Amino acid sequence: MKIKATLERIPGGMMVVPLLLAAILNTVAPELLRIGNFTQALFVDGSSTLIALFLLCTGAQINFRNVGVSLGKGATLLTTKWLVGALIGLIAYIFAGENGLWLGLAPIAIIAAMTNSNGGLYVALVGQYGDKTDRAAYSLLALNDGPFFTMVALSIFGAMGFVDGLFSFVSFIAVLLPIIVGMVLGNLDEEMRAFLDKGSSMLIPFFAFSLGMGIDFVAIIEGGLSGVILGLATVFLTGTAGYFVFKAFKWNPIAGAAEGSTAGNAVATPAAIAAASAGFASHVDLATVQVAASTVTTAILLPIYIGYLVKRLEKKGTKIPDDYVIK
Repeated sequence: MKIKATLERIPGGMMVVPLLLAAILNTVAPELLRIGNFTQALFVDGSSTLIALFLLCTGAQINFRNVGVSLGKGATLLTTKWLVGALIGLIAYIFAGENGLWLGLAPIAIIAAMTNSNGGLYVALVGQYGDKTDRAAYSLLALNDGPFFTMVALSIFGAMGFVDGLFSFVSFIAVLLPIIVGMVLGNLDEEMRAFLDKGSSMLIPFFAFSLGMGIDFVAIIEGGLSGVILGLATVFLTGTAGYFVFKAFKWNPIAGAAEGSTAGNAVATPAAIAAASAGFASHVDLATVQVAASTVTTAILLPIYIGYLVKRLEKKGTKIPDDYVIK
């Protein structure tokens, strides 16, 4: 059987096929692989460990002279993602009806979903379509995990005061450290760099499957059409913005588009904000299911959108990622 060749013919296949298979399995038989020991550790609970190892392998491919490029890409993506999400959230607040909703969406859900991104999905996509500096940019993108940037947007809008304690510097370092370890190993020994290079692509389908085991298609139903619309907006607005910003900088635009997702941990953001300010309590339940629906929608749609963008560039004679690889 030509499993690998078949997956490679599907846009983002190494990522999207295992993820969708796992999501289907998690929806119809969630306990099937949750039997403990090695099976559950690899196929259900392994995403964090596998992604950490992926980042270490990726870090080993980074030459110290290219660190600035990675940080520049990460900062650019972080800023673009936040600006688009915050702007749409501001529009939602301005035009919200008497019930506090805009087009059926809670503004807090819009900001939470659109300023946050699925790091696992990003590293999987740039692992297939990006270069080492695109992958290393994730170390900075980890800043948008959790409610921190949602709170920043709300404080700027005057909706609530800035709340301390929502960003952990230790958590940021914990994300960055595997990349640093990989960088040190790769720069000290070229043979270690070559050895660890093999892990970068090999790990993608495994942590994609594990990520899929955290997706339940029921979330789309519970979130309703409004949650799906939020997911579509996240992919096509933040992803497309990242695409054109990266293209303007003459960086791989596919890496820019790969940030157009909503992370699973964003589901907890509305509750975290309501805990800090009771004024948001009335929309917590609705916002939570809308963000959950956006998470599932973006996890499915973004790899397909990325595949479309890749084919579009290839038709114009641009090879991805070859034409944007920093040697």
